[in-house]
Amino acid sequence: MSLLHKVRRFEADLTRAVERRARDWAKSGAREPLEIAQAIVDTVAERLEPAARGRYVFPYNRLHVSIVAASRDDRARFAAVLDSEPTLRDRILARVGDADGDKTGIQIVVSYVPRQSPGWRTLEYHVDFARVATAPVAPAPAPALEKSPDLHIAIVNGTAERPTYVFSLPRVNLGRCAEVRDSLSRLVRTNHVAFVDVTGTANHSVSRRHAHIEYVESTRDYRLRDDRSAQGTSIVRNGRMLSVPAGSRGVRLESGDEVVLGEARARVRIGELAGP
Repeated sequence: MSLLHKVRRFEADLTRAVERRARDWAKSGAREPLEIAQAIVDTVAERLEPAARGRYVFPYNRLHVSIVAASRDDRARFAAVLDSEPTLRDRILARVGDADGDKTGIQIVVSYVPRQSPGWRTLEYHVDFARVATAPVAPAPAPALEKSPDLHIAIVNGTAERPTYVFSLPRVNLGRCAEVRDSLSRLVRTNHVAFVDVTGTANHSVSRRHAHIEYVESTRDYRLRDDRSAQGTSIVRNGRMLSVPAGSRGVRLESGDEVVLGEARARVRIGELAGP
């Protein structure tokens, strides 16, 4: 291993240690699935090995990624992020793209576990690297998650990146700006319904991490949950205002409800036959 490669690996280990200490000190809690996905890609890239004439090689053709996801809802959130374009596999192949070798033969298996195992370098995930001589047996397919009914969202007051949206995701984030980053410019959240960052309008009453809509498979309904926003979250239904307390299990949504985020509003309709 070249001296330069050793220095880069040491810097990566030192960065992870500092970030872990910072999170523990700030008690910021678990990272978002998108941030964990990027950390997995960085961990894989650290295994690139220097070769002759400044080239790099990736010596493994089988990766087993274990992710801590204790509940069914957590697994659904990770599946939505890791399977969306670009997928986790696409990100990994793009990151090791400068290495020689046939990268199309790399097998990547993702499994979810209830808790961290001894020997893991991080709290949220672990990657096992292997090089096998023959093609590994394909893993048994995971049980398919039930498809949630289409969720139609139309902006009533305020300005979002689009006037209407249609989702069939287990979780839809609502807030100001499409990407939310921390003080170190690390991506911590992506808003699916993103109100543009304009001062002096209803948009500015929307927090960056305002609320989210989650499909609960056990009850087969959508619930609106407040993410400890500054201006609060509520629902207007048949002329009545229903408050959504922060930290609660949320309020069940019905087709025709208006979601109130500060001063901004969005109308919700559920199902493929949702009308205008």
